[in-house]
Amino acid sequence: MRFLAIIYGNRDFWASVPPEEWPVAIAAQDAFNDKHRRSGELVASFGLADETQAKVVRVRAGVPVVTDGPYLETREYIASSWILDVPSLERALEIAAEIPFAAKGAVEVWPIAHGDGVDPERPR
Repeated sequence: MRFLAIIYGNRDFWASVPPEEWPVAIAAQDAFNDKHRRSGELVASFGLADETQAKVVRVRAGVPVVTDGPYLETREYIASSWILDVPSLERALEIAAEIPFAAKGAVEVWPIAHGDGVDPERPR
């Protein structure tokens, strides 16, 4: 089964991390990614740019309209995501609990219902 794990960020949180702590945080995240990539449980991981670099595309009357965005109604935005390939929700939750950010924030875990080339029901 495949799962999407997501963490959220916001400018206040990122600004609260002292610059000297970033190398340690990045090393911890790299170690997590390496461990689960080697086990075959981590399919992909992505760290996203902040919301100031995002764009929103809407098609109106057949014409794509691109705007800066997203215009958030909340201070939080998706900061990073992981695609996990594990035998169960329980294992996905165990792995999510190991994501270093889980100790300071929250990690959402979503089952992947379908996708290009992804069969969430395939045997392991």
